[in-house]
Amino acid sequence: MQSLAIRAAIHVAAVFAIYLSAAMLLPALVDLYYGHEDWTVFAFSGLFTGGLALAVAMATHGRPAPPNTRFGFLLVNLLWLTTALAGAVPFMASSLELSFTDAFFESVSGITTTGSTVISGLDEAPPGLLLWRSLLNYMGGLGVIAFGLFLLPLLNIGGFSYFKIESSDIEDRPFERFATFTISLVAIYTAFVALCAICYAMAGMTGFNAINHAMSTIATGGFSTHDASYAEYSDRPAILWIGSVFMFIGALPFSIVMLFAVRGRLDALRDPQIRVFAGYTLVFSLAVAIYLRASQDMPFLDALTHSVFNFVSIITTTGFASDDYTLWGPFAVACIFVATFLGGCSGSTSGGIKAYRFLILFELMANGLKRLVYPNTVLTVRYGDRIVDESMQRAVVLFISSFLVIWLIATILLAATGVDFVSAMSGSLTALTNVGPGLGETIGPVGNFSSLPDTAKWVLSLAMLLGRLEILAVLVVFSPVFWNR
Repeated sequence: MQSLAIRAAIHVAAVFAIYLSAAMLLPALVDLYYGHEDWTVFAFSGLFTGGLALAVAMATHGRPAPPNTRFGFLLVNLLWLTTALAGAVPFMASSLELSFTDAFFESVSGITTTGSTVISGLDEAPPGLLLWRSLLNYMGGLGVIAFGLFLLPLLNIGGFSYFKIESSDIEDRPFERFATFTISLVAIYTAFVALCAICYAMAGMTGFNAINHAMSTIATGGFSTHDASYAEYSDRPAILWIGSVFMFIGALPFSIVMLFAVRGRLDALRDPQIRVFAGYTLVFSLAVAIYLRASQDMPFLDALTHSVFNFVSIITTTGFASDDYTLWGPFAVACIFVATFLGGCSGSTSGGIKAYRFLILFELMANGLKRLVYPNTVLTVRYGDRIVDESMQRAVVLFISSFLVIWLIATILLAATGVDFVSAMSGSLTALTNVGPGLGETIGPVGNFSSLPDTAKWVLSLAMLLGRLEILAVLVVFSPVFWNR
């Protein structure tokens, strides 16, 4: 049965790689349009990836595996690993001539919507390659939503299963039929990308840059077409505010967004995690804006614009930067460090710990304190007006515990490669939360990850995948009990 599950998971991953290879034709057409010779790179990469994936798919074709959690965990891990490997092929074959390590790092960063990069000279990079990076963000964002909505509940580790608490009545689901739901999901997601691109273009971006940044914005991915990221548009506050609004939308629960967009359900926006997410975003943005006005005599509107943009970017785990916020002062840097943990909502494109876990964790802490005074009292953990079952409570505690342990291990491993402590600590954190830039001169908002040792890049690549797959979905595959018959 195990061999059947492995064979079936490899087959599905190979079929998905065939579709991914077809997507490489878009950058090829863009390079051809701009007269750049790298169009042959994407044509070759598409043929190579598609041919190899087709051979694997044919070799593993057979009786499908029975749907169970073991098959689900295998499939999730293989899908993301296969996508990262296939996405790395154009980077290696391009005129940038990235090594396999750098190409894999860039691909993982794109597909996990992290936004860390090892590429310098983005402003002069081939247009097809820039589009491929944005497409990885776009596809990764869709994959993250699908992972949170459809796969996590089956694996009993959180995600959309929590929507049962938010809307336990089957009639409250956006669509009853899976196919209709999926088509509507892609359509609404793409519509937001198109609307964001139009707004960017109206605010002064070129059409090409608007499309690329829109895909990264809605996916909360963070890949930019400029080395300076949004500092390139620091003199155009309209672009920064547009980015802030659409990054915020990308971090909302997509099931709730669909209920609102398709059925006009205003009550769906009352979800408790949305209030928590909006609350801590507002508090951090206002606090640092006031701090910048007081400590650096920055005009308040400018301070508010940059503070809102950068905190929305960090909290939604997008990773854009409009300024070198490491120079804003110790209070601002401390707030940025804390904000890196937070994340958006469940079922969104964002990473991080996420708002609903904080809600449940604080309820557990409050109940624990009450039991110290009243040991025999019976207390329930609530999410809004609904009771959280014990399995969800355990999943939240297990995730946060695993998150902290993996963060500490990754920090030590990075430090062992010779990376300085600030870069090691913040780099491992931003990889696990899929934020992108860290702290310090090397990997901060004005730097990139190109100068890190190859070993450090592999550690960070693994951390990005762990963070994107909610940690537990990866760890369980490496546990001995998973492979027991």
